[in-house]
Amino acid sequence: MSTTVVSRYEGLSRMIQARGVAFPAPSCRQGNQTKHVSKKTKPIKDQLFVVWCIESPPSDDLLQRHGRLWEGLVPRDSNRLSRGAISLDASFLCSVDVGGRKAGMNRCKGPGQGAEEQQEEEEVTGMVCQEVDLRDGQMKEVTVGDQKVLLVRTRGQYSAVGSQCSHYNAPLVKGVLVGDRVRCPFHGACFNVRTGDIEEYPGLDCLPSYKVKVEDGKVYVSIHKNSLKLTKRVKEMCTREPDIQHTTLLIGGGPASLVCAETLRQNCYQGRIVIVTKDTLPPFDKPKLSKALDLDSSSILLRPSDFYQQHGVEVWTRKEVVSVDPAEKSVKLSDGSLQRYDQLLISTGCRARPLDCPGWDLHGVKLLQTHEDANEIHHSALGQKAVVIGASFIGMEVASYLSNTAASVAVVGPSRYPYERSLGPQIGRMIMQMLEEKNVKFYMTDFVDEIKGENGKVKGVLLKSGIVLEADVVIAGIGVIPNSDFLTGSQLEVDSRKAVIVDKFMRTNIPDIFSAGDVTSFPLTIRGDQRVNVGHWQMSQAQGRVAALNMLKKPTKCESVPFFWTVLLGKSIRYTGYGEGYTEILFKGKVEERKFLAFYIKDEVVVAAASLMFDPAVARVAELMATGQVISKAQAQADDLSWLQM
Repeated sequence: MSTTVVSRYEGLSRMIQARGVAFPAPSCRQGNQTKHVSKKTKPIKDQLFVVWCIESPPSDDLLQRHGRLWEGLVPRDSNRLSRGAISLDASFLCSVDVGGRKAGMNRCKGPGQGAEEQQEEEEVTGMVCQEVDLRDGQMKEVTVGDQKVLLVRTRGQYSAVGSQCSHYNAPLVKGVLVGDRVRCPFHGACFNVRTGDIEEYPGLDCLPSYKVKVEDGKVYVSIHKNSLKLTKRVKEMCTREPDIQHTTLLIGGGPASLVCAETLRQNCYQGRIVIVTKDTLPPFDKPKLSKALDLDSSSILLRPSDFYQQHGVEVWTRKEVVSVDPAEKSVKLSDGSLQRYDQLLISTGCRARPLDCPGWDLHGVKLLQTHEDANEIHHSALGQKAVVIGASFIGMEVASYLSNTAASVAVVGPSRYPYERSLGPQIGRMIMQMLEEKNVKFYMTDFVDEIKGENGKVKGVLLKSGIVLEADVVIAGIGVIPNSDFLTGSQLEVDSRKAVIVDKFMRTNIPDIFSAGDVTSFPLTIRGDQRVNVGHWQMSQAQGRVAALNMLKKPTKCESVPFFWTVLLGKSIRYTGYGEGYTEILFKGKVEERKFLAFYIKDEVVVAAASLMFDPAVARVAELMATGQVISKAQAQADDLSWLQM
């Protein structure tokens, strides 16, 4: 009789499929009797249930993630046993599936489930290479039935997954393969080449994985016909169970909240999940706003509306949390209503810092925060005179976009060059030259004294130097402020910038309250746990996942390596690490030729790297940092880059 135990917090149906019996552990016995679990048994809070495996031992992965060996326990029919046992927290236990028949509530499916039915479907099989064509650690892109496939060889075995990154469809064959993980060359997302599962962000979805067979020295890949055109795979999730009275409230509609919600459902959490956001849209791809201001709202949604319905995730738009009461485990909304929670995630991000000079409130002065803001800037600047205040990431991306749509674009910045503090003067000067070639005018080492107006509308910008710039629209990109004002009086700890302080598990100082994303101050592993605030999309997603796992009592540290990118005039600069406080920059290639790799040095080691047209160097550096390797200044100085495997 096949017994499958399904955990609410993890799809154990794909982990435990042993022949045996399941019953409470000793701590759950009543007197001297042990009750056997039947398909009608309901989980009892704080009990431990045991699955005795008869035919095959539990995997190391299973033991590490979901249970522990329970020694010394002897069941009633112990003469049948030949293997060990696993103990599982019964509060996570959902059902026992006997003989393949469902018993109990909805369960999560995993990559192996339903395989027999799938095998009956028609497949397309192609011979893709000879067995000797690839060595361990190599990969190539092959074609099976018009579908591009990434073929990989690791540890003497072949595997095949989708060929494109699930984020923005980058070709993974140009990325970095280390062990069983491939890292996207463009934005740093990582995937397991055996399962296709996403292991590092950005992106939400996994890769499809395909069946591989080696026979007579030839390698064959098989794909089901109905999967031929699929380039990504949504990881299996459960949905809500109305009878479970447990609410997880996620404040903020950004990537941290979305990944947190999805991770909860992927791990079979069936309580109530509510995302509260003051945005008019459900979670959307915010990095696109500054790069393409005219995007339609439907094109930037991270998930369609029916996705949330399908998985039982409530998304409350146009609602704002104004206070948190940890003692009562409740939040107050701007409409005066209260919402209770059992666990809370604060992922409210940051807001654009407003100008504080006279004229800041004139019509035509814009901040970029929402999809509506982006569209307004696009339409207001179309064929008009635009002035951008701020010469860092948001300001420069907006200026780059407007160089193709506005009548004129001027940029005002406090430093000598754009990005000077973060990327250095050499790269900043190159970027300035790129935009000057598009007739963007720069007014650097200068500041805004006043926004001039007429009849309540912008007419010009007066600089400290006395220069007056004509303007029909002014866009300010001068930094951000953490959205944590609503936490005043809650006893949650924040730093001097008002960022919420968390540990490596994304826990705040108050039990059952977590925080993730741009609003947090957290210890960064690659900088010796230095406390930092990193406003990167990828880090927000990673922290959302870590928060969810720790909500589920699965201790997980956030040890991701920061990775971000900026796009200017179609050119993408990639960056990894954390370069604050760097004292030296070493270059490979030539910045003036717009093809380079930059190493940022502090205390004789590489703390960050940036590149243009030098892929996959930054992805390689990120992978080295992720594995704990220290890159020395001497390595960065050497002419030989074999250590980067370029």
